[in-house]
Amino acid sequence: MEILAFGVQADERPLIEHAFAGHHEVRCLDVFLNEDTAPIAAGYETISTSVNADLGARVLELLAAGGTRMVAQRSTGFNNIDLDVAERLGMTVARVSYYSPYSVAEFAWTLAMAVNRRVVRASTRTRDFDFRLDGLMGRDLHGRTAGVLGTGKIGEAFARIAHGFGMRLLGWDIAENPACTELGMRYVPKDQLLAESDLVSLHVPLMPETRHLIDAPALKAMRDDAILVNSSRGGLIDTAALVAELREGRFAGVGLDVYEAEAGLFFLDKSLQPIEDDVLARLVTFPNVLVTSHQAYYTVDAVGQIVDATVQNVLDYTAGRRSENVLVPRS
Repeated sequence: MEILAFGVQADERPLIEHAFAGHHEVRCLDVFLNEDTAPIAAGYETISTSVNADLGARVLELLAAGGTRMVAQRSTGFNNIDLDVAERLGMTVARVSYYSPYSVAEFAWTLAMAVNRRVVRASTRTRDFDFRLDGLMGRDLHGRTAGVLGTGKIGEAFARIAHGFGMRLLGWDIAENPACTELGMRYVPKDQLLAESDLVSLHVPLMPETRHLIDAPALKAMRDDAILVNSSRGGLIDTAALVAELREGRFAGVGLDVYEAEAGLFFLDKSLQPIEDDVLARLVTFPNVLVTSHQAYYTVDAVGQIVDATVQNVLDYTAGRRSENVLVPRS
């Protein structure tokens, strides 16, 4: 059986091809799955997709009409997939339930430190041989408060690093993580966490209940000199509300690896095209904001684990097995 893989990055391709070798043939495409590209999958029983694929009702119907029966998504998140429609169409859907939490947690800290110490501005200056320090002053994080929204595996890894910095830890989640409480984390209501934290980092999944978790009132509850980091899902933040607060001169720094309207933008070269998204265009102009293109997971360790799990999901499908990665079982 030949697998069709959509949205494959150049660095990712050899890992995918090596992992599938000896099991199934794989055809890798750099285009992302959407309504326009779905017809390419005609005749492929199994496809693999990336996190920004469009797997809404219309795309799933096109895939099913072309003979696709299994979708193996190469990510943990699956908010882009209409699972009810997939089930109605008799399609099997699987995702990757686990990969290195350190990849995302370490990158979240990379964003936090970069905006705190003005690294991008400093680097840009020194390329022009401008070695002034004006406007580059940051803060010690030792002794300050880190607020972690979502204390699962990634949130725990983030908290461990914060603990290493000597920070006070506040947490918010539906259930306490004993490993975090052992680090000294105190669980508090969200508003209290936002009001008391010098650094706020988001590590919760995107669901209807968490969409715009950080909305206008939440942003106003934060300290004027706080740092906000999001390496989870863009929809957790009301970006228009964030821009409004930034225009008021608030926040010491904002580091975003995700954006709520990133589909159709992230992972693509748009440098020669006008950006029609006015919110994103305004967001990247603020000197205290750093936006990256959903790369927190992108380490050889994490991608290797994602690819291996994807191969196993396909093997389980062909063998009629079901694992914890299956979102919609084989009918």
